[in-house]
This record gives sequence, structure tokens and C-alpha cells, in this order.
Amino acid sequence: MLAILAVTFPFFALVLCGYVAARSRLLPLEAVPGLNMFVLYFALPCMLYRFGSTTPAAQLFNPAVALLWLVCGAAVIALAAAWARSRGAGWPDAAMGALVAAFPNSGFMGVPLILALLGDGGAGPVMATLLVDLVVTTSLCIGLSQWGAAGEHGPAKAVLRALQGVLRNPMPWSILIGAAAGALGLTLWAPLGKTVALLADAASPVALFTIGAVLARSQMKARVLGEGPRLGDEPVLAAIKLLLHPALVWGLGWLALRQGWLSPSALVPLVLAAALPAASNVSLLAERFGADNGRVARVILWSTALAFFTFSGFVALLR
Repeated sequence: MLAILAVTFPFFALVLCGYVAARSRLLPLEAVPGLNMFVLYFALPCMLYRFGSTTPAAQLFNPAVALLWLVCGAAVIALAAAWARSRGAGWPDAAMGALVAAFPNSGFMGVPLILALLGDGGAGPVMATLLVDLVVTTSLCIGLSQWGAAGEHGPAKAVLRALQGVLRNPMPWSILIGAAAGALGLTLWAPLGKTVALLADAASPVALFTIGAVLARSQMKARVLGEGPRLGDEPVLAAIKLLLHPALVWGLGWLALRQGWLSPSALVPLVLAAALPAASNVSLLAERFGADNGRVARVILWSTALAFFTFSGFVALLR
């Protein structure tokens, strides 16, 4: 267990550093969006391009992996949304609560952390889940958040806007371009390749620090704006994210493994991806689509803090 914590501790410590820096105003809150943009549009795309170009296409576009992840994600979304609706939540809160329970922080945290634990063999399944979540899971929950709304705010237009957002997101494009370059045997011009390598090496530490800063900023912003009546279901959503989601992936993955549909090397990274804390960008989507951003921010914060223990526990169980 100490060997596992030796790997996981620095990742979560960097998140804590970012949180403390933002909460203490050592890092101005106005600087957090700039950090986020650097990671999203420069460092992380370079890291994903590098892994995409060196990962076999069969791992990145494995239909069994995509189907397993979709089924488990749909089950989590249905459960979390039904739970919120039963407690009187509107569709925006039900949908964004479902998204925060189903969408792990694979991009900013999962790729570097799981690769540090499993080596390059874990890259393909994790990036495959990231593609599914960015394209399908997010679009589904955004459409669900506008269920029952009329006119330009209806679910169809919400899904269309979500898909337009996917096209502007550099992460899936970085994976796809990297995969194409690897399949064609293309290499970057040496000076450009060095630039990409420098940005890729910066992605992991800056992304983790930024997660903490974004969490602190979201929490502080929610307090300033004030909140309406609270559903009080944050512990349930955090438990779904950290415990039920990976358990569901492990259970269905084990059945797929027994049937020969899934390779043993794909199951462990899939379970660990599901055991990651909630994606920090869900709070931005919640604010944009009229959900309680404070509730979503608390789930992200709690799941990130508790994941230090639960994620390490899943690593110990699966080794």
C-alpha cells in the first residue's frame, strides 16, 4: 500500500497546492481561467497527441471498451438523475448531478496518474473513455438538462450546442490527430517536436495544480453568489462516482472478460478511470445550463479529496 501511495500522493498533493494557493489568494482568482486555458489549449493537447501517436489504434478505438463504458455511464446517469428527480430536483440539476457522477477527470488527472501506475499500456483504454465522455456522455446530459424546455432552450438545440462545443474542444482532436500520425508513421519536424514535448511534460503538474485552483474558485464563487434550497445529495453523488461507478465497470468488465469480449489489459485501466474523482469542468457546464453550481462544485471537491483514499484502495485491490 505504501508503494501505491508513493505514486498517488504527489498527484493529489499538487491538487491540494492549487486549492490552497487559490483559497489564500496567493494565486489571484483572476489568473485561474488563464491557467485553465493553458492546460486545455496548449499543454494537455500536446500530451494527448504524444500518447495518441504512440498508442495502437486498436486500443484507442476498441468497440468493446466504448460499449462497456457507455453502458456503465448510462446506468450511472439514469440512477443519479432518478435519485435527484425523486427529491424534487428540476431537469438541469438532475442532469448535471448525473454528469458529475458519471464523468471522471480523465483528461486533467486520469491519463498521467494511471500511466504512472500502469505504464504506457494504460493509455489506450483511458483515452478511449475520454473520447466517449466528451462526445456522448456530456452531450446526453446537456440535452437532458433542457428536457421539457421550449424553443431555443430545448433538448435538441442543447445537444447541438454540446456537439458544437465538442468540435471546439482540442482534447478529442489531439487524440485523433495523434492516432492518425501514428498510423501513418508521421513524425514532427524536430524543433516542433521538441516544443510539443516541452508542453506535454508541463501538462501533468500544471493540470493537477489547476484542478485545485478551479475547485477553490468554484466553491468561493458559489458562496458569493448565494444558493437556493439545497438538495443535500452531494454525499450520494460522490459515493456513486467513487464507489458505484468503478464497481459497475469492474462487474460488467469481468463478465465481458469471461466472454472473451474484453482483454485483461483493458479492464484495470477502465476500473481506475471510473474510480477517478468527478471532472472539474462540470461546474462550468452547470453554471451555463442553469443548474446549482454550488452543489456540483461540492461534489467535485469532496470526490477529489476522498479519491485519495478510494482510488488508492481500488489500485490495491486490482494489483
